[in-house]
Amino acid sequence: MIFVTLEHILTHICFSIISVVIIIQLMTFFGDEIPGLSDSLEKGMRATFLSITGLLIIRWIYSAHFPLSNLYESLMFLSWSFAIIHMIPKIWNHQNATVLSAITTPSAILTQAFATSGLSTEMHQSAILVPALRSHWLMMHVSMMLLSYAALLVGSLFSIALLVITFRKNLKFVIENPNLLLGSSVFDQMDCLNLNENINKRTSFSSSSFNNFYKNQLIERLDYWSSRIISIGFTFLTIGILSGAVWANEAWGSYWNWDPKETWAFITWTIYAIYSHTRTTKNWQGANSAIVASIGFFIIWICYFGVNLLGIGLHSYGSFILS
Repeated sequence: MIFVTLEHILTHICFSIISVVIIIQLMTFFGDEIPGLSDSLEKGMRATFLSITGLLIIRWIYSAHFPLSNLYESLMFLSWSFAIIHMIPKIWNHQNATVLSAITTPSAILTQAFATSGLSTEMHQSAILVPALRSHWLMMHVSMMLLSYAALLVGSLFSIALLVITFRKNLKFVIENPNLLLGSSVFDQMDCLNLNENINKRTSFSSSSFNNFYKNQLIERLDYWSSRIISIGFTFLTIGILSGAVWANEAWGSYWNWDPKETWAFITWTIYAIYSHTRTTKNWQGANSAIVASIGFFIIWICYFGVNLLGIGLHSYGSFILS
């Protein structure tokens, strides 16, 4: 009983922090830069990460199984994965981390908000595992799949942003607010332009050249993060599918059964394998590879939700139950 109470407390703490972080994120995005606001956002994300971690550990203790057996638990783990992706570059103090946080922060917030307030109370309850799920492979297979989904979704969102910026003619809002995606590190790297110290030199450029410069900077940053995060996600996806095949052989006597979940997982893997191949050809990098990743974004959601909505196949143990 005490664990359930602690879980409810952490759930409310997470939701309260999320509400504050959402407000800070909107103020950062649409308002003028306020000293200390960015630090508050990062502290909020760390507090959210720690709260979700505590919630998952407590749920693991009182349910006696790794908390990945239903939609609520998987969404909370997915939000935790987004937070991990957000925090790693910050820990390493990567100069381009600002670009990454523009995608990871909203992803973590929206996923957790949907899990907390968008699902019924009954779906929050921890259920007894069906026999097929009572295996040590549950942790290995499902955690790898969800980590891969998080990385692939973030990378694909960067690709979608790249396509929007590439084909959109009017980038006035982005150009006037370059820190939204580029971060202050961009200005540190532009010694040749010396924008902060020599306004006259900046104004000597034509308006179109100045806009194109920032547009190209945005595209390069988005392409950089997209390719690297997707490569990590593709590795996790491969491990997840292989471990799932071993688990399937133990549970059902066959490594592969071509049920809907497995079929869509294979389709997802194929899409991102094609993306990885396009990255090896220079002419296919940039917008061309981003189109492939954008297709993968929608395929992932079909793989994640589609089978559970239909309630068919070996991987469906009830409404919104994940394996």
